[in-house]
Amino acid sequence: MDEHALLSRLAVSLAIGLLVGLERGWRTRDEDDHQRAAGLRTFALSGLLGGVTGAIGQQLGGIAIGLVFLGYSAAFGAFHWLQARAEQNVSATSVVAGMLTFMLGALAVIGDLNAAIAGAVAMTVLLALREQLHSWVASLSWQEIRSVLTLLAMSFLLLPVLPNRPIDPWGSINPYSIWLLAILIAAVSFGGYVAVRVFGDRLGVIMAAIAGGLASSTATTLTLAGLARQHSDSGRLFSAGILIAGVVMVLRVAVVAMALNPVLIPFLALPLACAGGALAAGAGLMLINAGGSSERPELKISNPLELGSALKMAAFIAVVMLAARLLQQHFGDAGVLATAALSGIADVDAVVISMSRMALGVIDPPLAARAILLATGVNTLVKAGLAASTGGMALGLRVGGVSGLAVAAGLLAALR
Repeated sequence: MDEHALLSRLAVSLAIGLLVGLERGWRTRDEDDHQRAAGLRTFALSGLLGGVTGAIGQQLGGIAIGLVFLGYSAAFGAFHWLQARAEQNVSATSVVAGMLTFMLGALAVIGDLNAAIAGAVAMTVLLALREQLHSWVASLSWQEIRSVLTLLAMSFLLLPVLPNRPIDPWGSINPYSIWLLAILIAAVSFGGYVAVRVFGDRLGVIMAAIAGGLASSTATTLTLAGLARQHSDSGRLFSAGILIAGVVMVLRVAVVAMALNPVLIPFLALPLACAGGALAAGAGLMLINAGGSSERPELKISNPLELGSALKMAAFIAVVMLAARLLQQHFGDAGVLATAALSGIADVDAVVISMSRMALGVIDPPLAARAILLATGVNTLVKAGLAASTGGMALGLRVGGVSGLAVAAGLLAALR
């Protein structure tokens, strides 16, 4: 490594220490000097020490890095033990943060620079979100946490032994892939579920629509439609909320499909953008003249990481993939589109995942994109029907009218 490269990497090691030290120093800013074991300067020096140790280790071997790390950890831990004994504080966070700062500083010199920077950013974010993370954990019940842990344990234990190949005569069902995709989509939904559980009745209609749309746009539609029936003077507000949940659903479809198969981007980007834009425009117009409401939607959404929910999603994905394959063999492209339309009545995620994966070699990408768009359109119109049946005709006309325009906009864009 030449001198310029070494100095650049040492600068990154120092920057890593400064980044972490800024957060640690700010958190202990009210303590007097010499009354805290480590602050901005100590963490900055820890990162630089790690970088220098890494540079020396390139000359003397990895054993030198290990010895210096052990000495650093012992000294750093001793000072924090003295502080903890004086303050009756048993937290080990700063000790672990110091050790990790040292190692990331060393990694920046002898390893992947981007990985070291990413690790430093992730650590700093976790340290800065201390109160929020504790609040989120406290808001979840033990049953919810247990279901997540059970599913994660089963996934890590089950995935390695699941066959990573098609097991059916038609080459459609890969157990490893299906289970992994079901867990991934459940994890996306879990983000919205956690937001709903954490903020609870503090969520206003709009924020509830956004969080609920990420978890389950259908459940959000039913909840807001029920409130609209009870509070007819705020019908426009709840209509806007339902449409916003639809926008989130469209964005979710786009992100999942394009992440699983980037080949679909040219076929999906414009139609989904037009449909989502129409839903967003309709929601915006309704919000302009919407009456206020003090209601706080109480969304009833099941934990998407419960084992039963994940198994149902995996089974649904398998059924859609198998049905699409068999119907394509008998009826051609029309069979795939029919499967997507029927499946979209109940759930759009399974269609998005199935078609995105099948477009990798089983069916043509344009056909997969049409199937995804068809399922999204059907699902959007079905939710408009649910809004009308639950919230009344006025709500149904507002939501249904905008939803119809959104589907038409997406169709026109797809046929361009």
